[in-house]
Amino acid sequence: MTAMNTTPTKYIFVTGGVVSSLGKGIAAASIGRLLVARGLRVTIQKFDPYINVDPGTLSPFQHGEVFVTDDGAETDLDLGHYERFVGESLSVANSITTGRIYQEVIQKERRGEYLGATVQVIPHITDAIKTAIRRLAPNHDVVITEIGGTVGDIESLPFLEAIRQYRQEVGREHTLFIHLTLIPYIAAAGELKTKPTQHSVRELMEIGIQPDILICRSEHPIPPEMRRKIALFTNVDVASVIEARDVDSIYEVPLDYRRQRLDEQVCAKLGLQNTPKPDLASWEQLVERVKRPRNGTVRIAVVGKYVALVDSYKSVQESLYHGGIANDVKVQIDWLSSEDFENGQSAEKLSQYHGLLIPGGFGVRGVEGMLAAIGWARENGLPFFGICLGLQTAIIEFSRSVCGLEHAHSAEWERDTSDPVICLMDSQRQVTDLGGTQRLGAYTARLVPGSRSAQIYGGSEISERHRHRYEVNNAYRPQLQEAGMLISGTSPDGNLVEMIELPDHPWFVATQAHPELKSRPDQPHPLFASFVEAAMARRNGAEQTTIDLRAQAASEPAAEVNA
Repeated sequence: MTAMNTTPTKYIFVTGGVVSSLGKGIAAASIGRLLVARGLRVTIQKFDPYINVDPGTLSPFQHGEVFVTDDGAETDLDLGHYERFVGESLSVANSITTGRIYQEVIQKERRGEYLGATVQVIPHITDAIKTAIRRLAPNHDVVITEIGGTVGDIESLPFLEAIRQYRQEVGREHTLFIHLTLIPYIAAAGELKTKPTQHSVRELMEIGIQPDILICRSEHPIPPEMRRKIALFTNVDVASVIEARDVDSIYEVPLDYRRQRLDEQVCAKLGLQNTPKPDLASWEQLVERVKRPRNGTVRIAVVGKYVALVDSYKSVQESLYHGGIANDVKVQIDWLSSEDFENGQSAEKLSQYHGLLIPGGFGVRGVEGMLAAIGWARENGLPFFGICLGLQTAIIEFSRSVCGLEHAHSAEWERDTSDPVICLMDSQRQVTDLGGTQRLGAYTARLVPGSRSAQIYGGSEISERHRHRYEVNNAYRPQLQEAGMLISGTSPDGNLVEMIELPDHPWFVATQAHPELKSRPDQPHPLFASFVEAAMARRNGAEQTTIDLRAQAASEPAAEVNA
């Protein structure tokens, strides 16, 4: 039940030091989970210091996946963690980059809103940043803001200056600074070292920010005397020096913070002592399922283009784990490059897996390898789940192999193909700019009653998030259907194909949308839950076949041996 809170909105700012990739996003999300469990209304935003307006045009190898919100914002992957932990759908207001801030300020200057004043970082840029923070205050008790990058980066300075000013404006009692640092272990000396944390905090203090709480990442336990030393040199209470050790699952982090009473520290410093103790019973249960599943393991092959960096498919990865939670089974994911299936590796390799997933992507590289993998899964009854590009490649493979359209392709990659079964959307034909111009955000789809898709969703109308330009060519729908493919979901007007399936296959479903963007650990997406369930059935069937063969061999008389 949401707590009735009459105090002004509280603000938590999470910064990072020493090195990047320490897990500020997970830390912010975990704090948000604890506060939500206390009945508070929480939202989280990310400030990224790069000059790109959004991550939409960034390489997934460099920045990981692009997380898309309901309102069509292309955002940093950390927003996926935020949504999964706090259980709230976020928006364009929750993702801010330096590029967006400068774009907004320049547009105001062009409109004459600064009345001829010289536009400067202070106050104009910092004022725009503070406005972005205030924008989230209505209807929220706590706004958590993660500052991307590392303290000391030139790019981060305007954001740090803005949050310093923000504390001065709204009051110390309404703001909290949490700094995430590293306590490295020097193997040669056999010691943990606090000096990097001391320097990081000192650098933060030089720009006027005194951390209230330190979260210290470490591979080894931080002894009490070392915590006291850290507190002494950083002006932080000993109880506010929080240890952050590596854990088996990111969903353990809120529980680890709770054991150290981090949420109590946060509430005490923000004047939120009257909130009830967090109810984490259901969260503890899902973590137990992650760590000690009762139904063994299923192996899922994800055949994609960007598998060299798993963060490129972060939401797919987490959603598969959620499917495992729903079925009380461990999901072992093997990330396979689709190019390997083009360069001599046989699709027969998929026989060792219990399910195949083809995720989203752009460009022709590796597509033929995806087609080979899909063809093997279709012919051998391996559960198949296609997402966005996965649907389009499933259409191409089926068109070639079943419909006899041997030159079927996507117009995205082969404009002169005689059978463009995937073509550009009409609304995209005049688009020349990249970034924010695709079909983005939540769209409604209608499912065929009685279809596997409708059964999985438990209804005939759904809403999923999209990120693509190309669609199934309607001219080929009759041929696909006559050959046995079911168009199980379309846009409300029936003009766009949203979902397909093969009714005579154990589990063959693909969607043009990105359902992974809406899956949460305590609310696994039904498609992922059903896919993992189908993988379990595949595993169990294979195990039973093995048992039957062994029993048959044991019952047969031994062959005579000639002397």
